Amino acid sequence: MTTFWPWLSLAGLGAFHGVNPAMGWLFAVALGLHRQSRRTVWLSLIPIAIGHALSIATVLLVFAAFGTALDPNRFRIAAAVLILGVAGYSAVYGHRHRVRVGMQTGMAGLTLWSFLMATSHGAGLMLVPAVLSLCLAGNGGELALASSLPVSLAALAVHSGVLLAVIATVAFAVYEWLGLAALRSAWINFDRIWTVALGATGIALLVQ
Repeated sequence: MTTFWPWLSLAGLGAFHGVNPAMGWLFAVALGLHRQSRRTVWLSLIPIAIGHALSIATVLLVFAAFGTALDPNRFRIAAAVLILGVAGYSAVYGHRHRVRVGMQTGMAGLTLWSFLMATSHGAGLMLVPAVLSLCLAGNGGELALASSLPVSLAALAVHSGVLLAVIATVAFAVYEWLGLAALRSAWINFDRIWTVALGATGIALLVQ
């Protein structure tokens, strides 16, 4: 059971990122409607998922490298402070600093946009507590590069797989049935929820 909840949280974060319009499905639908092409919607999901995965992989690679060089308790505190810092920045400046890209962007530009969006939102940082828990549980309470890398790759695969499935489902539903106009009456401020989630995660890491 100690290793079940981290995997569940990785999948849950993938689902939340997938539902969050800032992570890509809204832009994919907008591109499809702009170009009047269902194919554009589906093709857009590929670079969006790749860019998000690259952002997550970068964070987890840093985690695997630096986590093994620090005492686990110090690393946990450092991760908590960093997450709280991102949460604070998001609360104060997040709504002002948006990564923008035009409707004429290609697949490379969409990949870069997705990478920058996930990075600016601190998406990868939210996976660190779950991956840290799995690495410590599988290595007797110590962090080792040899065991951290496979766990990080598995975490990336689970998270990205759920993300892509949810983004595809939401994009299909909005493009085929709902339309962007219907979202005006059912809009949820995911940025605010995400900021609260970041803060809660940082506090939980700090006090555990």
